[in-house]
Amino acid sequence: MDLGIKGKTALVCGASRGLGRGCAEALAAEGVHVTLVARNIEVLEATAAEIRRSASGVITIVACDITTAEGRAQALSACPQPDILVTNAGGPPTGDFHDWTRDDWIAALDANMLTPIELIKATVDGMMARGFGRIVNITSSAVKAPISALGLSNGARSGLTGFVAGLARKTVAQNVTINNLLPGPFETDRLHSIFNEAAKSSGKSLDEISAARKLSNPAKRFGTRQEFGATCAFLCSQHAGYMTGQNILLDGGAYPGTF
Repeated sequence: MDLGIKGKTALVCGASRGLGRGCAEALAAEGVHVTLVARNIEVLEATAAEIRRSASGVITIVACDITTAEGRAQALSACPQPDILVTNAGGPPTGDFHDWTRDDWIAALDANMLTPIELIKATVDGMMARGFGRIVNITSSAVKAPISALGLSNGARSGLTGFVAGLARKTVAQNVTINNLLPGPFETDRLHSIFNEAAKSSGKSLDEISAARKLSNPAKRFGTRQEFGATCAFLCSQHAGYMTGQNILLDGGAYPGTF
């Protein structure tokens, strides 16, 4: 399928690894000019070099902390009028809510709620004026099925979800859609970090934790970044203009609900 976005510009956050990288790869494969944003310049350069081998569009990199005002200014300076915005930031640490301070909560909100909102605010009006825009927020399956150890993430990402639900209905008439992708267990550094914490607290090995988690999933495996990126690319396509304000769950069937 031709997604109809060749020549469009995209700003993809957290794009050097994991799910963000999967989104950047999929968009680049469609001929989109992609600006990759991440903190680690070495990893970012290596990722960009690999993507350029098969991309027909221009691949640009910006090494910055997107959760800061300075970082967002750098990213938007490199890609001031994106047609496509993919927001993504690493999740806050796991733990017990009794141990979290106000500063812990503010950091979680800054990274996983306020940063996406600031990026949307900086780009959505231009999209509407041009008559095309696709915004995809990478959140978490915990928005639908909260995970007790991820309370900081549950709260911050749910706040973003509520905000998007209202705004998405105001922009779609100008062909600007806003949707959220809710990943379950994917083969990422974040997943391995969570497993490491679980291994430490349970006394089990990392391999035992990982194997048990795979078996508990109806798909009996973890998702791949390529699968995730392909879904993101479709949401960013010309064909997805009638789909907005949605929370798309990619979790191998782990969520047990009907709705």
